[in-house]
Amino acid sequence: MKYLKIALVTGAANGIGKAIARRLTTENYTTILVDIDRENGEKMAATLGERALFMECNICDEKSVEALFARIKNEYSRIDVLVNNAGIIRDNMIWRMPAEEFDSVIDINLKGTWLMCKQAAIMMRPLNSGRIINISSRAWLGNRGQSNYAASKAGVIGLTRVLALELGANGIFVNAIAPGLIDTPLTQKLPADVREKLIDAQPTKTMGKPEDIAQAVAFLCDERTQFITGQTLYVDGGKSIGAGL
Repeated sequence: MKYLKIALVTGAANGIGKAIARRLTTENYTTILVDIDRENGEKMAATLGERALFMECNICDEKSVEALFARIKNEYSRIDVLVNNAGIIRDNMIWRMPAEEFDSVIDINLKGTWLMCKQAAIMMRPLNSGRIINISSRAWLGNRGQSNYAASKAGVIGLTRVLALELGANGIFVNAIAPGLIDTPLTQKLPADVREKLIDAQPTKTMGKPEDIAQAVAFLCDERTQFITGQTLYVDGGKSIGAGL
């Protein structure tokens, strides 16, 4: 069964992406879960039922992205929402960071987002409607040991602002969400003392949940949200107000 509204979420097999895909499915979107993790992606799509399906794609590879959107156009003829959530972290101080770890983070977090936005824009412009939501990070403001990650997420915010200018006349709203400390499998792997130190640095003294990010995505997708574009919405318990650790 096909539904009118089509949403695509990258990095949807795990963590925040899973929560976003689940939320959009409950909002009556046909949700396309995009990831390179086929096993978990297919498993997640199966749990969401007939409104969800998995499509494998390497977002860093232009041909792979083009093939993905060609399939979507062939099967659905449109895309209404793109959520660019896929990203990686390769932390290190700059004097110890291999150049290939800088390249890999930029390729996935920034170039991959750009490639997805390009194809979404091509499909959305003739429809004169659409929502693009790019998941950045509070880290774009600066975190020690994250010169690659912070640069990539700062680039995502710059990209978001430019696309809001370029696509606004076509009825396409482009915004970014900047999560802070979120309780995901990644943060759960941190040593307990490190995790507690990060939580203690939060104004709220808590971590956020993946569902908090999904709620922000749902807000920006809502048809009643008609005059917000080019903005960055922080979902970080107030951490962006102060300096980083």
